[in-house]
Order: sequence, then C-alpha cells, then structure tokens
Amino acid sequence: MKATHKPPTLAPVTPGDLLRMAALYLRRHGWHQGTYYNTTTDTPTPPACAAGAIGIACAGHRVEHFAQLDPDALADYLATLATFVDYLDAFHPLFLVDEDGFVIDEHISPYSWNDDPARTAEQVITALDAAADEWDRLHTQGGEN
Repeated sequence: MKATHKPPTLAPVTPGDLLRMAALYLRRHGWHQGTYYNTTTDTPTPPACAAGAIGIACAGHRVEHFAQLDPDALADYLATLATFVDYLDAFHPLFLVDEDGFVIDEHISPYSWNDDPARTAEQVITALDAAADEWDRLHTQGGEN
C-alpha cells in the first residue's frame, strides 16, 4: 500500500443490519417469551425474546438490563427497537382500546407482541427480517448505505 493510499472504511452498522442479526440469533439459539432471556439455562447465548435478541445484536453479549449498555450500544438498541416498532405499527397493527373506546397506546409494544400466547418463533423471526428489509427500502439506494 502506498503512503497516499487510504484504506477502506467500514460501513456503519444500521438498524436493518442489527434486526437481521437478531433474527439470526433467534434461529441459532431459540426464542423466548415473558422475559428478555430464558433464565433457566446457564449459557451465554440463551433463548431470547425479540427485544433481547436485538440487545444481544447491539451489545455482542447478554445484558440483564439495557440501561447497562454503553452509550453507543444503547443508541443502537433504541434506534433498532424503534425501527421494529415502526414496522409492527405499519404491518401488524394492534390497537388496545379502553372501556370508553379510547385507544390506549398508538404504538405496538414489541414486548407484548412477542409475548402474545398465539405468537410463534417463526413469526418473530420473519417480522425481524421483514423490518430489516423495510428499513433498507426506506434508507438505502441500490442496496448501498
């Protein structure tokens, strides 16, 4: 390499990338409901819920609470979780209404969505992948960052 040659820089990791990593994590290590991770297994890579898998994708390891993430990983986690919520709002709308007919929450909780008793691992993995594709469609041109 010549002294004037600049080595290529790495492209930033996007929410789309992190959503795909979370889906891959669930394929490899399993899906869980009720808490971020299945705490009955003593492994560094336990089954996880959608939010737990996104956290592992951002941090590179299991964390007990996402407030423990360093500032950069926390920013990635929050942006990626928001991207997933946007996808769920657009493609899996669920409106909770109180007894007076008012909408309780205008956004879908990824935690409640994950923990729905009728939810399956395949639905969660498919939604994570689809949310990643939707992020790419909205934020990239020709597949480039």
